[in-house]
Amino acid sequence: MLPAAAVFHFPWEISSELVTDGASIRTFGRLSKYLPEESKAIITSHHASVEYQVAVKTTFVEPFAPIIGAQYTVLGEIEKSEGDGEVVVHARVFNCVDGVDVALLQKAVNEQRKFFRERDGEAGTH
Repeated sequence: MLPAAAVFHFPWEISSELVTDGASIRTFGRLSKYLPEESKAIITSHHASVEYQVAVKTTFVEPFAPIIGAQYTVLGEIEKSEGDGEVVVHARVFNCVDGVDVALLQKAVNEQRKFFRERDGEAGTH
């Protein structure tokens, strides 16, 4: 049996209680820092005048040629630390998608969520 498809989460949703430890997710952000000695990258995104950061463990996608300042999408699993509460995405896919229209991407994700809510609501009424 195949695992469930990764759910798209905006960077500002990743540290919330909605995203559980071990969950497969998709997200995006601008690569602001890459620490090769730690196999860790930091992607950032702005929402409502707040900058959100997501730590990405890059062990499974190395070697890769990071482009600081470029837009990336990430597919991976969430790991929440017990002690400091840090949330890390263990990347399985870490693709540069520089040039993507982030506003249009957000609109598409919201439309997909709306579709799934309506579909699941209709399925429950039959």
